[in-house]
Amino acid sequence: MVASSSRSKTEISGGAHRPRQHDSAHKHVTGSADYIDDMAEPLGTLHGYLGLSERAHARITSIDLDPVRKAPGVVAVLTTADVPGSVDISSNGSGDEPILAPDEVLFHGQPMFAVIGETRDQARRAAKLAVITYEDLSHITDVRAAMDADYPLVTSPLKLERGDVEAGLAAAPLRLKGEMRIGGQDHFYLEGHIAFAIPGEDDEVTVWSSTQHPSEVQHIVAHVLGTVSNAVTVHVRRMGGGFGGKETQSNQFAAIAAIAAKKLNRPVKIRPDRDDDMIITGKRHDFVADYDVGYDENGRILAVDASFAARCGFSSDLSGPVTDRALFHADNCYFYPDVRLVSKPMMTNTVSNTAFRGFGGPQGMLGGERMIEEVAYALGRDPLEIRKVNFYGGSGRNITPYHQTVEDNIIAQIVEELETSSDYQARRAEIIDFNRSSPVIRRGIALTPVKFGISFTATWYNQAGALVHVYQDGSIHLNHGGTEMGQGLNTKVAQVLADEFQVDLDTIRITATTTGKVPNTSATAASSGTDLNGMAAANAAQQIKARLVAFASEKYSVPPEQVVFEPNHVRVGNELMAFGDFIKQAYLARIQLSAAGFYKTPEIHWDRAKGQGRPFYYFAYGAAVSEVSVDTLTGEYQVDRADVLHDAGKSLNPALDIGQIEGAFVQGMGWLTTEELWWDEAGRLRTHAPSTYKIPLASDRPKIFNVELAKWSENREPTIRRSKAVGEPPFMLPISVLEALGMAVASITDYQVSPRLDAPATPERVLMAVERLKAMAAGDGAEG
Repeated sequence: MVASSSRSKTEISGGAHRPRQHDSAHKHVTGSADYIDDMAEPLGTLHGYLGLSERAHARITSIDLDPVRKAPGVVAVLTTADVPGSVDISSNGSGDEPILAPDEVLFHGQPMFAVIGETRDQARRAAKLAVITYEDLSHITDVRAAMDADYPLVTSPLKLERGDVEAGLAAAPLRLKGEMRIGGQDHFYLEGHIAFAIPGEDDEVTVWSSTQHPSEVQHIVAHVLGTVSNAVTVHVRRMGGGFGGKETQSNQFAAIAAIAAKKLNRPVKIRPDRDDDMIITGKRHDFVADYDVGYDENGRILAVDASFAARCGFSSDLSGPVTDRALFHADNCYFYPDVRLVSKPMMTNTVSNTAFRGFGGPQGMLGGERMIEEVAYALGRDPLEIRKVNFYGGSGRNITPYHQTVEDNIIAQIVEELETSSDYQARRAEIIDFNRSSPVIRRGIALTPVKFGISFTATWYNQAGALVHVYQDGSIHLNHGGTEMGQGLNTKVAQVLADEFQVDLDTIRITATTTGKVPNTSATAASSGTDLNGMAAANAAQQIKARLVAFASEKYSVPPEQVVFEPNHVRVGNELMAFGDFIKQAYLARIQLSAAGFYKTPEIHWDRAKGQGRPFYYFAYGAAVSEVSVDTLTGEYQVDRADVLHDAGKSLNPALDIGQIEGAFVQGMGWLTTEELWWDEAGRLRTHAPSTYKIPLASDRPKIFNVELAKWSENREPTIRRSKAVGEPPFMLPISVLEALGMAVASITDYQVSPRLDAPATPERVLMAVERLKAMAAGDGAEG
C-alpha cells in the first residue's frame, strides 16, 4: 500500500457541535436563493387563481361561471365536477375538507372554483367575474359563542386526568377561578403558498410545492387524481418560511395545480397574493381557557380543573392533535397533585386552523402560567416564588397529567442560573421602587420557564429516511426526508454526515427533498427535523463505513479496529490515505458506496383513549427574563431587555440554535402583543395584509437582548450527538413579556389585583386593563 503524501488535519471544518453558517445564508442575503416562483417556466405554462366565497356560511343557490370562462386569457374553469378522483383533501382522511366548496360554503373566503389562464393576472381578474347567489345561513366565528350555541366539535376531545380533582379542590385552603382568552396568529411566511405542476406520461405528474410535508402532498395529489402515489413526485428545495403553515395547507394548491396540469396537459402554477393567502389558509388556534385552581398559603397548587376550547374552523385539519398538545403543556414545569384537563375543539365558520410553531403547546402553557400568576397576585407574592414552589421534583412530584415521568428535569438549574446572571432580584426591587414614584410610565419584569415535549404524539410519524451516495472522487451526496424552510436543517444534517465520515462540510452536497428519493417521510414539524433526519443520515453513513472497514480490513490484512476515519483521511494500520483516494480503491473493489438510512424514535407510546403514555422522548427546557415599560396614558409599551438561557442539549450548531431562539422569541412576542386576528360581523377576516396585521418590526426587538445556551446541558437520551430540538421550545420564552406587562399594569393597585391581560396584549388591551385597575383603586369598580 502506498501512503498518501497528504497530512491529516487535526480536525474537519464544520462537523457536529461547531457554529457554522446556514448553507444558503449567502444566497438569502443576496437574493440568489431559488424558490419555486424563480424557476424557469416551460413553454406553455398556465397560471391558476382561486375564486372565493363572499359569505361566511351559506348555500350556493346558483353559480354562473360563463363570464369567467369568456374573460380574456382564460383556458379553463375548474369545479368539483372536474376532479377525477376524490374531492376530499383532509390530511386526516376525515372527509370534511372539500378541495372546492360544492354546494355550501362554510367560511368567508372558501375557494369555490379555480381559474386557469394564460397569465396570472388574467386568471386573477377573471376569478372576480363569477355571478353567485347565496342563501345565507347563521354563522359563528368566536370560540365562546360557538360553545354557547352548542356548535359541534370538529373531532373528539381529549381528557387528561390524575387523582381526585373534586376532592382536591374541596380540600384546598384557597381557591380561584378564571378565564383567559388567547389569540391566534398568522404564519406570515415571506414566501406565500405556491405549487407548480408539470404533467408526465400516462398518469404521472411532477409537483414543486412549498410544503413541509412532501409525502402528504404526494398522497393528496394521487388521491384527487384517482391514481397511486408512485405516479406523483413532489420536490421541495427550500421554503421561504413555514412555521407549520405549510404542513397541511399546501395540499389544496398542489392538488388544484396537478388536476389542471393533467386535464390540460400543460404546466400549471398557482400562487395566491398575500391577502388571499391569509384569507384562504389556516392559522394558530385561538383558545379560551377556563380554570379552577385549589392552592395553599404557600402558593403550592393542590388541584387544577381546566378546559381549553379552541377556534378550529370549518374542518378538523390538525385541530385534534393541536388541542391535545395544548393539554400536554398546560402543566409546563409544574406538578399538579390532582388534575383534570379537557379539550374542546370547536367548529366555527372560519378558515380551518392548523399547525403553528408549538402546535397548541404555547396556548396550553400560557394558560398554565396564567394560573401561576393568579395565585401569586392573590397571595401578594413574586410570581417567580410561586413558580419555584410548584416545579416538578421531589418525592412523588414527577408525574405529568398524562402519566409520563419527568426524568430529565433541569428547570431549577436553568432558572437559578438565569435569575443570577440577569440580576433579576435587584432589578425587580428597583422597578417596584421606580413605580412608586412614576405617575405615567410603569415598568414590569418577569421570569418564566419552559418545558416542552419533543416527539410527534402520533407515534408513527416518528420515523425518517435518508439517502447517502459517496462518489468515487470522495464527494458525498445527501438527501433526506426533511424540508428546509430557513431553520438550517440541511446544514445540521450535513454536519452530522461530515462528522461520521470525518470530512470537511464542503465535501457534502445537499440536494432538494423529493419523494422520488426518500419515501414515506414525515412532516418537518414537532421540532423533530434534526432528531429524525440526522439519525437517519448517520445510519446511512454507518452502513457505508461498515462496508469500507470490512473492505480495508480484508485488503490490507489489519483488524477492523485499525481502520479509522480521521479528518479527510482514512488510517489503515499505520498507513494514511486521503479520503478520496481510499474511496477510489473501494470503488475499484466493487464496494457499494450508497445506503438508505432509517431511524425511528424509541420508547415512545401513547394511548389517547386512556390519556396515558409516554408521548415525548425527552423535554427541552429554557427560561427568559423580560423587562418592559408601559405608558399608562396610551397603553403603548416597549420591551427594554430580555435575557434568555435555553437548553439545546449538546448543541449541533450553536450559531443556528441561537438564531432559532432569537427568531422564536420575537415571533412569540408578536403573538402575545401586536398580532391580532379580527373578523367582522359578516365573518370576514379584516386583518389580512401587512397594513392591518402587525408582525414585530426589527425596531420592536428587545433593546437589550442577551441569549445564551446552557453549555453544560447534554441530552440524557441518545439523540443525534446528544443534542436537543430547538425549533419550537423557545417560542414560549416571551410569555415573560406578557407577564412583565401584567406586572406594570398591576402596579396601579400596588400589585394587589391580578391584571388578567388576555393575549394579544395590544396597546388597546393594556390601556383598558390600566383603566379598569384605576377604577378599582379609586373604589369605582370591581374586578372582573
